Amino acid sequence: MQHYFSSVPFSLTASFALPEETYRHIATVMRMQAGDQVELVHPDRRCYVVELEEVSPHRITGHVVREVTRPVELPVEVTITCGVPKKNKAEWIVQKGTELGATHFVFCDSQYAVAKWQASKQARKVDRLQKIVQGAAEQSHRLVIPTVEYVPGIEAVATQEYAVKLVAYEEEAKQGEVTRLGQQVQALMPKDTVNVVIGPEGGLAPAEVTALQRAGYTAVGLGPRILRAETAPLYVLAALSYATELTPGTRMGVLEDK
Repeated sequence: MQHYFSSVPFSLTASFALPEETYRHIATVMRMQAGDQVELVHPDRRCYVVELEEVSPHRITGHVVREVTRPVELPVEVTITCGVPKKNKAEWIVQKGTELGATHFVFCDSQYAVAKWQASKQARKVDRLQKIVQGAAEQSHRLVIPTVEYVPGIEAVATQEYAVKLVAYEEEAKQGEVTRLGQQVQALMPKDTVNVVIGPEGGLAPAEVTALQRAGYTAVGLGPRILRAETAPLYVLAALSYATELTPGTRMGVLEDK
């Protein structure tokens, strides 16, 4: 079933016009007809099955059939902060990261980064990534469209407050550090905010890691292997998903055991 987001409230008890941005995809791309059903996410982040009544390239109406109540969001709010990566790796990170449950993406300049986003292109790049995020959120049936932003450097990241603050540092992995990520996950509570800082292809400079540690970040290794800049965010999100959603017993695993 196709999944869409509505930026404006819609009626739960009467027929209504679907958002204009869905018209082309429903009518022209999917060639849906009256009687077909779609999922539509209300601005309050609740999802409903909507049966279509009138379908045309310029107007689509429908009515709510039922609410979709299956849990799809991570029980913690995860921000992935990355040093600006090369080529199209930022697109890969936001697409796959959205599918894995991230809520926010932040890209920043860092000392060892090879790639730079020119000031004249930053807004365009963020807009492009935001569109990729929306498509990924629809494909993965999310209730939230994650946000994308750019900040000038690590200093701007260090000033933001989160319940849990982690920085993935390859030097920790080289020294055999394998416990801190698990320990931090075990301490999570439902709705905690988590930020994970990950370096670009050149990694993070020692001074940058030190600055983050002074701001309360814990340096963690991500297993015994050195991961690419675009792989590390997915590793972290998969680990968080396993610990909070797939641990035997309950959906929220260790979070509900507290």
